[in-house]
Amino acid sequence: MSYLAENRGDFDRIWAFTRTEMLLRDDGLAAWKWEPGATPHVTDANNATDGDLLIAYALALAGHAWERPDLTTAAAGIAAALAAGGVEKVGDLVLLKPGNSGFGAADRADGPVINPSYWVFEALPAMAELMPDGPWSELSDSGKTVLAASMKIGPSGLPPDWVSLRAKPRPADGFPQEFGYNAFRIPLYLIRAGSRDRALLEPFVTHMRDAEGRVLVVDIALGQARQALADVGYRIIPALVSCVLDGTPLPDEMQSFAPTDYYPSTLQLLALSFARRQHPECL
Repeated sequence: MSYLAENRGDFDRIWAFTRTEMLLRDDGLAAWKWEPGATPHVTDANNATDGDLLIAYALALAGHAWERPDLTTAAAGIAAALAAGGVEKVGDLVLLKPGNSGFGAADRADGPVINPSYWVFEALPAMAELMPDGPWSELSDSGKTVLAASMKIGPSGLPPDWVSLRAKPRPADGFPQEFGYNAFRIPLYLIRAGSRDRALLEPFVTHMRDAEGRVLVVDIALGQARQALADVGYRIIPALVSCVLDGTPLPDEMQSFAPTDYYPSTLQLLALSFARRQHPECL
């Protein structure tokens, strides 16, 4: 986001923090859990592959735009580490493991377990530029395949946050069996990557929000709402999909930004940035 804002000072500060505090693993990927009140600050050294993708993507974008080969080199290193440890081939599928440890076919009774929202589709072409012989095209195709299968698990047509692919796709053990905060970002990632696949996108327009436009946490088995969220950062996602697919402009209230919580604020800024650059008719 500091790259999108063309704020080089913030970018360099965030990158310095990431290098010194999170890139502590032996494989070149970032520890996912850092807590300011803990000693040491890293309380879980496993990685999170969506985070690794986003770090590499930001570095690649900034390295190219700002003519910073140091950033491009760092991005290429993370891409190579992801290809080496974050990807697992299962049958015909190339899967993005949520973390290098604990999610593979050999790690759990219901493994492999995936999280469809970890596929940051727009980042994969950038990874292919950094590492042309990597599995990026196959990873993108497999991500859409498992997403489509995951959307058929329950009556709502929405995917669970966490999916077991041991046999027929089903909600993974030990996680809330719901379409929730993780999966909210799936349609945003698809849209930002240029997807116009109605079969994948329309269920998010029609089923992830109620009549008031609130975004729903949905019980996968029952297809019923557990929670309705009114934050504009959540509501803008199906609204943006509707605009891109059908030309429905974003409501005025969604077009101005006022920070709330970190996650919905981030989602709103990513949605607005995309609309302003790629779909000004939405505004």
